[in-house]
Amino acid sequence: MADRQDAKTRVIGQKVLRPREQVEEQIRLTILSGELKSGEMLPPESELARQFNVSRTTLREALRSLTTQGLLYKVPGSRGGNFVQSVDHHSLGTVVIDSVHNLLALGSINFSEVAEVRQHLEIPAVRLAAVHRSEDDLEQLRDIVQQQKAASVEDPLVPKLDEQFHSLIAQASGNRVLASFVAALHHETEPVHYLDLSPEVGRTTVRQHQAIVDAIAAQDPNAGEEAIVDHLTYLRKHLAVHVNNS
Repeated sequence: MADRQDAKTRVIGQKVLRPREQVEEQIRLTILSGELKSGEMLPPESELARQFNVSRTTLREALRSLTTQGLLYKVPGSRGGNFVQSVDHHSLGTVVIDSVHNLLALGSINFSEVAEVRQHLEIPAVRLAAVHRSEDDLEQLRDIVQQQKAASVEDPLVPKLDEQFHSLIAQASGNRVLASFVAALHHETEPVHYLDLSPEVGRTTVRQHQAIVDAIAAQDPNAGEEAIVDHLTYLRKHLAVHVNNS
């Protein structure tokens, strides 16, 4: 009786994929295994359709899905084709930027949610940067702060310098996933654009940036956390006023 029951419950089958899903899955596995390299062009669509023994329509549906997933990109024209997208920590940041941008545009999430996540991630980023930073990281951070000190609040480079400062700290953490997320979320929220950026606010934020760099230089994670928390708390107070009035 028990053997008969086991025979009834044993699972030996699996879902049968449709032709388009089979093509998509096979190309995905070929990319993720490294058999197809970043930047490599796939064979022509007619040849791929022949290899998979599917119609051109089925093949194009599979390629379109892989493009949406960020694994392929299409170059138009007679010398174009379907190319393997770079699959590394930089492409991860690109995917996050695109996804967050679309969700913000659709109203599925709001600015404050994205800013809050970014701020929470920046604390461990600073702590890790204080431990893992290199002399080159320090030199770049100090250079950015010097440029910020020399810039006026009307300087169009101010937002880009701020983005570079926070992104570089995350890179110095040594955690590429963390760095990708911080850079992507900072790119989308761009705090400086939402600040009431008076000369006083500009001077204060630069002083706070200097304190963060000093803590990272001293390899003091606790001081780094205290400095970034002070900075983010200050930003939140000024962001809230600006966003609420917009």
